[in-house]
Amino acid sequence: MTTSSEVSRGAIEAPSRWRADATLGVVALIWGTTFVVVKSSLLQISAVYFLTLRFWIAAGCMAVLFARPFRLAGRKPVLAGLKGGAIAGIFLWSGYILQTFGLKYTSAGKSGFITGLYIVLVPLVGAAIYRKRPHLSEVVGILVATTGLVLLTIPSLTLRFNVGDLLTLGCAVAFAFHLLILGHYSQRERYEAVALGQILCAALLSTAALLWEPACVTWSPNVVFGIVLTGVFATALAFWLQTWGQRYTSATRTALIFALEPVFALATAVAFGDEPVTKPGLAGAALILAGILVVELKPIGWR
Repeated sequence: MTTSSEVSRGAIEAPSRWRADATLGVVALIWGTTFVVVKSSLLQISAVYFLTLRFWIAAGCMAVLFARPFRLAGRKPVLAGLKGGAIAGIFLWSGYILQTFGLKYTSAGKSGFITGLYIVLVPLVGAAIYRKRPHLSEVVGILVATTGLVLLTIPSLTLRFNVGDLLTLGCAVAFAFHLLILGHYSQRERYEAVALGQILCAALLSTAALLWEPACVTWSPNVVFGIVLTGVFATALAFWLQTWGQRYTSATRTALIFALEPVFALATAVAFGDEPVTKPGLAGAALILAGILVVELKPIGWR
């Protein structure tokens, strides 16, 4: 039996799915458009040191931003959220590190494609863990978007498989688990605490990783700009929005929407003259958008 409070809650939350999906689209936009900045910054600073500074800046921003909600919530809910976020943060950090070191041995195109395989892995892992099959529209949308991803990255793909590809595949698995775990805890705990917990965990792990890759940097306005931009916007703001958005939508939908990231990255690179416009690239972007529309619009009989 459904109570009046449940009906009221459902009425309030139903439109939130659309707002959540739009918010996740903004996150993909932020990550995609900052890719050029990150790539430029990494020419003058070691990757682990860059991640360490980025995550600590983000953690500081989040701590200030969420100070009032934490005081109102009380100690117990905040600690529970931080714990859940820390679990998600382990996989988030693992994904970043594996991708970073994988790039040393493989091309950017192959890295982008293999990383994008988490779009396919999320529903598969989710079905195995939660015993819940994805909707038909989600399956079709993922297949269409994955085809688009292939076209988007096909100019730099090769058939040779190396250690870098293997590390990047591990990155895709880590990101898939991160999305599933983040979705689980964001829907059950204080999402602000979950958001901060994952970033704090990633900051601590990055700091520890400096033992393996010592800090190396040539300070310049470009490096400072890259660290601040990614710390504040691509990490603090983006992961806050992601954690909020996943309260109202599934991990599968989130993964599909995040397929827009390489589309935005390509558009930014084209706009700055770093890459030319290609027919496969345009077709790939169109298919990714089509895949998302299939899931969002849910054709009759595909629910």
